[in-house]
Amino acid sequence: MVQKYQSPVRVYKYPFEMVMAAYEKRFPTCPLIPVFLGSEVLSDVTSDDGSVHIIERSCKLSVDAPRLLKKIAGVEYVYFIQKNTLNWRDRTLLIEAHNETFANRVIVLETCSYSVHPDNEDWTCFEQSASLDIKSFFGFENTVEKIAMKQYTANIKRGKEVIEYYLNELMQEGITEIPRWVPPKDKRPLNSDPSAPIPSTFRSTTSPSSSSSSLTRPKPAGSPLHLDLSSPGNSSRDVTSFSAGSSEPSTPDADKLDADYIERYLGQLTPMQESCLIQLRAWLQETHKGKIPKDEHILRFLRARDFHLEKARDMLCHSLSWRKQFQVDYILETWAPPDCLVEYYAGGWHHHDREGRPLYILRLGQMDTKGLVKALGEEALLRHVLSINEEGQKRCEENTKIFGRPISSWTCLVDLEGLNMRHLWRPGVKALLRIIEVVEANYPETLGRLLIVRAPRVFPVLWTLVSPFINDNTRQKFLVYSGNNYQGPGGLADYIDPEIIPDFLGGDCLCHVPEGGQVPKSYYQTEEDLDNPDHIRLWADTIYQSAQVFKGAPHEIMIEIVEGSSVITWDFDILKGDVVFNIFHSKRTPQPVKREASGLAPVVNNVQLIDRSWVLGVDYSMVESPLTCHEGESIQGSHITRWPGIYILQWKATGHTPTSGPSLSRVDDVLASLQGSTPRCKVMFYTEVLASHDFRGSMSSLESCHSRFSQLSAGTTSSSQSQGSSLISR
Repeated sequence: MVQKYQSPVRVYKYPFEMVMAAYEKRFPTCPLIPVFLGSEVLSDVTSDDGSVHIIERSCKLSVDAPRLLKKIAGVEYVYFIQKNTLNWRDRTLLIEAHNETFANRVIVLETCSYSVHPDNEDWTCFEQSASLDIKSFFGFENTVEKIAMKQYTANIKRGKEVIEYYLNELMQEGITEIPRWVPPKDKRPLNSDPSAPIPSTFRSTTSPSSSSSSLTRPKPAGSPLHLDLSSPGNSSRDVTSFSAGSSEPSTPDADKLDADYIERYLGQLTPMQESCLIQLRAWLQETHKGKIPKDEHILRFLRARDFHLEKARDMLCHSLSWRKQFQVDYILETWAPPDCLVEYYAGGWHHHDREGRPLYILRLGQMDTKGLVKALGEEALLRHVLSINEEGQKRCEENTKIFGRPISSWTCLVDLEGLNMRHLWRPGVKALLRIIEVVEANYPETLGRLLIVRAPRVFPVLWTLVSPFINDNTRQKFLVYSGNNYQGPGGLADYIDPEIIPDFLGGDCLCHVPEGGQVPKSYYQTEEDLDNPDHIRLWADTIYQSAQVFKGAPHEIMIEIVEGSSVITWDFDILKGDVVFNIFHSKRTPQPVKREASGLAPVVNNVQLIDRSWVLGVDYSMVESPLTCHEGESIQGSHITRWPGIYILQWKATGHTPTSGPSLSRVDDVLASLQGSTPRCKVMFYTEVLASHDFRGSMSSLESCHSRFSQLSAGTTSSSQSQGSSLISR
């Protein structure tokens, strides 16, 4: 497996020329980097006008590995070839390195670049990427991979510290400004053609023992340091200097992350955690048309899967499809809790804890869970809990700005006084378990701490029922106090300022959270009302349909076109597996064959329209090239019809079905397994037919506002690619 690393953009608040002077001080040896034992110049080439300087070095590195492994490998040191291309005209430095030692067994590639900050020419940006591919290493492949990644990540941030150290050293020497490169004076012969370009050739100064630095000796302290730019035309107006009063850097590129931004808004991350965030973010930009969640939302899913990139990607893709299908992005705008919830749901927001996290108080022991379920049903309670989680994310963003530090989770204080066996009513527990399942899958790492106070004797029974549905990371955030233990040392005062401890827990702060109480039976709905699709349901207004695709049983839908040049549009997500998407024109009217569920299995949506006796090219024809779609991708597109008649859209299973996903089994999956065969793929889709003159700007065009990409996106871009008469975008 190839290990990859991608750094965020690191910004030096110094001009490019100053950073280059500091960088050159690292050679030929650098005591500040113990693993770097020295370097030897292999070639040194400079263009005639001095604008480009290419130098190649052999670098000697020590290896911090077990002695037995060194003995087996037969080496004490490793050698890398490093090629630096310095362009003074463009003010860029490109560094390319690869290993020379064990090159037939291990491939290490690294690319670094220094460039001018696009918004401030007196600042310098640094980016770094690397890959490690261990093909074979005497049976110690995993060990070598761990050692290599550990050493590499340990020296990543060290590199920035070294540059800053030498920059400070230059400043202490009185070197505060370095002239920029300017082209040399025109040395054309008097009778030459003035329109002819000046030839640019390279001169080689290759010498195995020559110094790797392109700098002249520094002048005495107090005078500026000059670079050997081979240019006599430098003047004071071309000099750049460091300004201590500069403002904060902005992100150099909208598609890239700035290291200072990560530290300010996302918190302290290790180099590999930063790399995982950047790689997942880049993958989402590629597969979701640039419409991606906010960085703190992506980071929550990475943390939930311990920064395992593939697992976090699968979890996030399922969540984004869930948000899109059920329009969760709009829940704060569309959801108005019924009067029964407002009066009898004993929960609400209450200031913040000592760390600045929003504080939510839930008086579960005072709630009539049975009455709420009978009055509102499971769906309404779930919708209300989702609105609380959406509000919590919003409050985290606000507190991040207020307190000036990253806040990505909230604290929940649960008061269990009054909890008894009536809270263990089976339908109520079922509703609670479903809510936990949905929240765990779609709002990971949003709970910073759960404080449970006044836990009664019945609490262990409830905990036994609930704990299997809560993952280990979340369980570690639980603190349980029985009786009045929360008032002593190690109690609430350690986590919440005493002045905001609620009055019902002995504090002085008036808490406006409803007190709950028994729900009057006049609010109760009949069982027919609760099962009625017209009753308030979380998913009632979705415009998307879901379908299952089985091996040998594609899902197909029929679209009848009355007028030629109509436009068939589609928007679908691959929830599970890989599929091939096809569009056919049929000369015959198909008879739908629907796959029936059996036994206890849930109802499935799987329809076949193309009869097995039909012949491709005779009874029906393909009007678009097949499109292979992978799990997690969002596909939007359109097809301009040439003829009226029947068109068939088909999703057909192909390839293997990924098995990674949440570790907790779901009831739906267990029931589905009772069928003769389980779905190989799952698709969520929406289609519409438009007249050609209505297509542009319609709800399902490529710029559609109904594409339902998550509103967690901070900024979006649009892209598409054309295939014949069809527009298909990922």
